[in-house]
Amino acid sequence: MVVVKDLYSLMNREEHAFKPIIFQNSEILILGSFPSLESFEKSFYYAHPRNQFWKLLSAVTDLPINNRDQKIWLLKESKIALWDMVQSCRRENSLDTSLEEIEVNDLASFLEEHSSVKKVAFTGRLSEKLFKMHFGYLEIETVYLPSPSAAYAKMSFELKLENYKRLLVL
Repeated sequence: MVVVKDLYSLMNREEHAFKPIIFQNSEILILGSFPSLESFEKSFYYAHPRNQFWKLLSAVTDLPINNRDQKIWLLKESKIALWDMVQSCRRENSLDTSLEEIEVNDLASFLEEHSSVKKVAFTGRLSEKLFKMHFGYLEIETVYLPSPSAAYAKMSFELKLENYKRLLVL
């Protein structure tokens, strides 16, 4: 009975539960697609224990990530903002390939409001595709970061780190 209830709740439309993390001096906006189920449970970005996002940013910046406050401090000190492309959707699991009936966040208004942002970086092909589809007309530098997801095992952590170091500079 619990499994049926959980499956039913996953099939219902989900709204993005987190606000963007951005600061007055943020220069790079990192966009994911939509929070994983684990991220929803922990109410924070990239909370799946096998996701390498925070470990990669820590290695790039040499700043600690032992708790939520340190992660937010890392973003602030690095002039990085964090958000997702998808505002709401339906899905069956945490994989981007299961997202359906997608509604995107209004990135045009967001970037206009936060004019300090000079670059948008995507942590997945879906976020990149949705941005190009809906906001490709915006004149802002964009880059693709290798997915930090545990599901993207084609690339080693070391190679992902090299890419993050190279791409997260202005």
